[in-house]
Amino acid sequence: MLNAQDADRLVREGVAAMQRGDGASARRAFEQVAGAGGGIAPPWLLIAQACRLERDEEAELAALDRLLAEQPRHLRGLIMKGDVMGRRGDVRAAHSFYQLVVGVAQNTPNLPPNLAAEVQRVAAELQRGQGDYRAHLDQALEAAGFAGANLRPRVRDALAIASGEKELYLQQPTSFYFPGLPQIQFYEREAFDWVPAIEAQTAAVRAELDAVLAQTHDFPPYVEDDPTRPSKTHYLVANRDWGAFHLLRGEPVEPNASLCPDTIAALKGAPQPVIRGRSPMALFSLLKPGAHIFAHNGLINTRLICHLPLIVPDGCRFRVGNEVRRWEEGKLLIFDDTIEHEAWNDSASRRVVLLFEIWRPEIDAEERAALTALFEAIDEFRGEPLDMSS
Repeated sequence: MLNAQDADRLVREGVAAMQRGDGASARRAFEQVAGAGGGIAPPWLLIAQACRLERDEEAELAALDRLLAEQPRHLRGLIMKGDVMGRRGDVRAAHSFYQLVVGVAQNTPNLPPNLAAEVQRVAAELQRGQGDYRAHLDQALEAAGFAGANLRPRVRDALAIASGEKELYLQQPTSFYFPGLPQIQFYEREAFDWVPAIEAQTAAVRAELDAVLAQTHDFPPYVEDDPTRPSKTHYLVANRDWGAFHLLRGEPVEPNASLCPDTIAALKGAPQPVIRGRSPMALFSLLKPGAHIFAHNGLINTRLICHLPLIVPDGCRFRVGNEVRRWEEGKLLIFDDTIEHEAWNDSASRRVVLLFEIWRPEIDAEERAALTALFEAIDEFRGEPLDMSS
């Protein structure tokens, strides 16, 4: 049985043998250590590297499998296993290992330079391979008669996610999750019969907004701390780059609501929740020039957020999940805010939308009534005072 000193000597001899290109001698030295037992860790990676030097692919693969059974996220082992799969002609299998490599590397600080270079190599191969994979899928769909206008939007999106062109984003509400709802980033305006009536009031709503802006060029911050909750720490807290002129917060916000009667009247046509203390909710949302609302998720997935764009200079854009759209004045954008989203105003002037919420159309009347009672109960709960005497 080897002792630790002998094992260390054999490893050093094996490494020296590899450096001079003698894979056979290196392998014999490493395999002696692997068979030593007595608590000495088998050098599976070194054995795999020696086997690669010998071009013994089966033995290399066997050593890598032993390594990854013990350390499933071993970066060099994953890279080498992917390389073996690629040399064998199974590029899809190789890419599955490479994808894991990139994910592990992103969460591994201070990689050695030579390992970082290997990660860059497999990342580049992944990017190249995505094009080949997508071309293969496109050709197969075209041969089956599904191309261009014959490819439905959901199939097109699924194809983009499957080929790595788009990332998958799902609902992640920060406060309350209602199960069983579809994962839809943007809802199309044409799906809602109440939309045309509200869009028809755009000019009237804009006139009221202009009157408000004539009195104040600045709105209070959209994000403010609640003294009864832990302080937020991000840069938008108390930041007027993203401002809000509230009209409805469960009830009319005065004097603001009285300044905008046409806006309040237009909103009555939307299926807004009516929940004591929290809904309906509506406000003018102002984004100053150069402002960026960072990626975040909304509170509850039982609602959708609507934007009626009122002032939209060129250079503004809005991302929900893996899709970016631009606001168009007078055309509603309707989206699920519990899917990660962010906004930019890269123009030299302000952007303003009327922001309000509606019930998710998939939630029926009975569920809406139950949720209304539930949300009101949530807001009412305070609990019994804590006994701090002991």
